[in-house]
Amino acid sequence: MFYENKKNLYLLIVAIFLFALNSLNIFYGTPMVPDQHWAQKIFYLHVPSAWVGFLSYFIAMISGFLFLSTKKDKFSTQDKNFMKLALNLANARRGLTGNNPSVGCVIVKNNRIISIGQTGYNGRPHAEHNAILNCSENLKDSKMYVTLEPCNHYGKTPPCTKNIIKNKIGEVYYSMDDIDLKVKGKSYSILRKNNIRVKKGLLRKDAENLYRSYFFNRKKKLPYVIGKIAVSKNKIIYSEISKKITDKTSDKLTHYLRLKSDGIMISSKTLNIDNPKLNCRLEGFNQFSPKRIILDRNLQIDLKSYIAKSIKNENKSKIDVIEYIPIKNTYDYHIIDENHTIGNLLMNYCGLHKNILSSSYQQISNINTTVALRLISNGNETCTKILNSVIDNIIDNLKEIKKSFN
Repeated sequence: MFYENKKNLYLLIVAIFLFALNSLNIFYGTPMVPDQHWAQKIFYLHVPSAWVGFLSYFIAMISGFLFLSTKKDKFSTQDKNFMKLALNLANARRGLTGNNPSVGCVIVKNNRIISIGQTGYNGRPHAEHNAILNCSENLKDSKMYVTLEPCNHYGKTPPCTKNIIKNKIGEVYYSMDDIDLKVKGKSYSILRKNNIRVKKGLLRKDAENLYRSYFFNRKKKLPYVIGKIAVSKNKIIYSEISKKITDKTSDKLTHYLRLKSDGIMISSKTLNIDNPKLNCRLEGFNQFSPKRIILDRNLQIDLKSYIAKSIKNENKSKIDVIEYIPIKNTYDYHIIDENHTIGNLLMNYCGLHKNILSSSYQQISNINTTVALRLISNGNETCTKILNSVIDNIIDNLKEIKKSFN
């Protein structure tokens, strides 16, 4: 930013020239002291430099206080209200735009809203395109408020920046940069080069909350997972008296989460006991039910369950039955002739190891004397090496316990 202003560049060149000229004058224009020779000349340099440094810090401090005392928000209340509307539009479509983020867009001219737009279902068209398409007025010199940085590259649709430039929109406000490297920060430069005023950061915190799952997914390359569990006041999850412990409000929240999520996952055990539908039953949104994912290692799904029967009547692409998901650095160990005592012990000790991401165990169905231990490591050490070190650690601890008893 400093070098973009030519005046600043000229002043820097002048300052460097004067410093060089003054240095030459100090070394060749000042008198030589007989007993100190060249060492004396350093006083002509560092003493003035110290004073300049002190005065610079003092001036910077005063300027800082003055700036903070007179600082004003660069966004007006009206700007914030228009962006709030855009954020509400984006939030309403959240979870329904496929792999693309849900974006809201508001176009304003002469302080009057002339068009709005949202990202289309399944991610296309983009919100900016829809807002421009929906507008029946001349867009020249209008203001666009959009929740996320407009795209600038060709994909399945043309870049939004091109559409903005083509329609001669005068100003663009957006809450935050896109995390996608194809877009991040580039749209700002493109629009500025085409004489469009750009301001970013308007209601940024609200946008960060809205795009938390999108940013997590793009940054970590992992799905954003929401865990939902129903527990009664006395901490009992299941009751023989009443299988249902939730009220209407929590039921609506559950279906809202289903509406906003791409998939819902349960185990075959939950399916067989509860016989759930796992669909969205909010009025008018049934078609947006999430994909149903059933984890079933042993193919024990009850074929009389609602989901099994519904396969014939629904699009099969909406139902994924997963028998086993291979995970990197995951190993299963079968411990013969052992039970929960050893299973719990190994699981807890392994879970404390710095290179273990997850440890779990279960007794294999119909084989009461075999424990299946599953370890997932971060890849820095093999699971087998970790397990051996854990076993050695347990043996050492048991020896210490035995000594204390003796």
